[in-house]
Amino acid sequence: MKEFIISMLLSLPALFLALSVHEFSHGYAAYKMGDPTAKNYGRLSLNPMAHFDLIGSLCLLIFHFGWAKPVPINSNNFRDRKKGIIIVSLAGPLSNFTVAILSTLIYGLYIRFTYYSGIWWVYLIGEMIRNCILLNIGLMIFNLIPIPPLDGSKVLMEFLPYKARRFMYEIERYSFLILILLMNTTIMQKLLIVLNGAMLNVVNVILKLIL
Repeated sequence: MKEFIISMLLSLPALFLALSVHEFSHGYAAYKMGDPTAKNYGRLSLNPMAHFDLIGSLCLLIFHFGWAKPVPINSNNFRDRKKGIIIVSLAGPLSNFTVAILSTLIYGLYIRFTYYSGIWWVYLIGEMIRNCILLNIGLMIFNLIPIPPLDGSKVLMEFLPYKARRFMYEIERYSFLILILLMNTTIMQKLLIVLNGAMLNVVNVILKLIL
């Protein structure tokens, strides 16, 4: 239990960074595409408290897959609606991918120069950087799942025929229940493990290049 609590505490900085960057990127992309809704609601911010969702944050901490409080967006304000929805939807996951790669570069330098120093606080910093990699990868992968209301579903809907898109909108009201049920299926768990493993392989390649 003591180790679990310490692990959770070391994950908090990474959690706040991952959620803040993700939602800020959605809001900023929407703003650049012509929609000021996120800015008007005070969500165009890197303040983690502006985007905090308790259940999603706990899932991200424990399972490395989770979500934040969605940024309000009005796609009717976009100069090009279809292009705007795709760009805004992908902005969040891509921002997490960017943070994960940058964290990997920093972690590689950390291992190379300080990992064997034997200083306890240096070790803790390394754990926080490692958690930053894992949580950002998890948040990116989870949000790319094409199930409403996740980002992947919004991109998918822009390429679906009208009837299929309407069906996706209709099941969105049950999205939380659907996600919970799917997360408990063997197929979804294996898929997430495979995707997460693939991303960690990319991280390992980067680390090997640095080391």
